Formats: sequence, C-alpha cells, structure tokens
Amino acid sequence: MLFLLITAACSHPAEESPADQDVEITISAAASLKEAMDVIQQSYMKEHPHVKLRVNYGGSGSLQQQISNGAPVDLFFSAAEDKYNRLVEEGKIAEEDGIDLLKNELVLVVPKEGEIAIQQLEDLATDKIQQLTIGTPESVPAGKYARESLETIGLWGEIEAKIVYAKDVRQVLSYVETGNVEAGLVYKTDAMISDKVKIVATASSNTHSPIVYPVGVIKDSKHYEAAKQFYRYLQSEAALKVFEDYGFIME
Repeated sequence: MLFLLITAACSHPAEESPADQDVEITISAAASLKEAMDVIQQSYMKEHPHVKLRVNYGGSGSLQQQISNGAPVDLFFSAAEDKYNRLVEEGKIAEEDGIDLLKNELVLVVPKEGEIAIQQLEDLATDKIQQLTIGTPESVPAGKYARESLETIGLWGEIEAKIVYAKDVRQVLSYVETGNVEAGLVYKTDAMISDKVKIVATASSNTHSPIVYPVGVIKDSKHYEAAKQFYRYLQSEAALKVFEDYGFIME
C-alpha cells in the first residue's frame, strides 16, 4: 500500500485541484487555430475564473521544437501529425493524453478585388502568376501539404522559382491580402476569416497527407490536472461547435 501511495504521488508533479487555486495554463497552438481558440479561451476562462489560459500561436514545427527544447508548455495543439508524434516519441506526451481532434482543407486563394484569372492549381504554372506564397515546408504544416500537393500534380519543379516562403500560414494569408503576391495556399479555415481573399480552387485530398490536428497534454506539465481538464473541454460539444463554426471538420 505504501508503494502504491508513493507511486501515485510521483506520477505527476504535485499540485492542488484546479478548483482550489489559481493556475495559468500555457498552450502552444497552430496559427490556423487562433480565431476559434480565442473564442474557446474566453468562454473557458469565464466558466473557470480560477484558470488563466495563455496561448502561444505559431507554426507547428517551431512550436514542437520549443517544447522539445524544454519550453514550459502545458498543452500542444498541432496542425500536423508528424510534429505531434515527434513529441510522443520523445516522451513529452503520453499516447493516452492525446487525440486527433480536427481536420482541414488546403485551398488556393487570390486577392478578392484582383483580376487574376486562375481557376485551378495547374494555372500556377502559367504566366498569369508571377509569385505564389506558401509556408516554409520544414516548419509550417500548411507549407508541407502545399508542397506535397504541387509535387503530386507535377507542378513543383515548374513553379518553385516563383515561391515566396512565409513563417506560418497567417503570414501566407497576409501576403495575399496585401497584394504582395498574387496567390497563396492556405487552410480553408484561414480563407474563411478573411474578407480580402477569395478561394479559387481546393487541393484534392488525395494529393497530400491528411490535414489532421492532434492535441495533447505535456507529460511534465506543472499544472497537469488543470491542463487535462481543458484538454477534455476541447472535446466537448460546446468547443467542437466553435471549431465547426470556423470551418474545421470534426475528426
């Protein structure tokens, strides 16, 4: 019995019940989740006044590297399975503390007020487009999916010289919104929140890896129980409704 008590006490860092103290949970989340997560963040903190949620948005690859290097994060919400799985392999997230929660689509966007006459990804290889922006494939999942899709349909070699790389999918969107480039590949959810771009084509799902959003609790979180409680909330009907409203597809 003594052994069991000691084992239970050592399984996670000691902390009081989240209902008994004020806690701050740090969440690293893919940039494409921002609008939906902002709504969920405010709703959750209103319902749980003892909990403060601090959300750090960015490219999933950069966020994963920060966590791998010891950044004090309690929960990781990724836009790519490979970045998330790397943390599982490193022992940063236990398999039972994570779930594939959402899906997304990849779309080609152009400035809404522009006169660029393209209707499909194949048009990117024509002289109608001088510059295309995507996320840096090594660190931005949307960029990785974009490269996969362009390679699958045989365009990558033809248009690589036209590509302007961005640090995350929101920077891709911004480049198109401001007219700095003529087109960009972003998630459908990003295109939906902008009134300055229009979708002209959707990349076929069989041209790229599945766009899946896994979320999990960091094993060594100083506020493990509070983070686990918010992790469960993300799977609730209320939270999923918010994600759906912003264009995400339920896994």
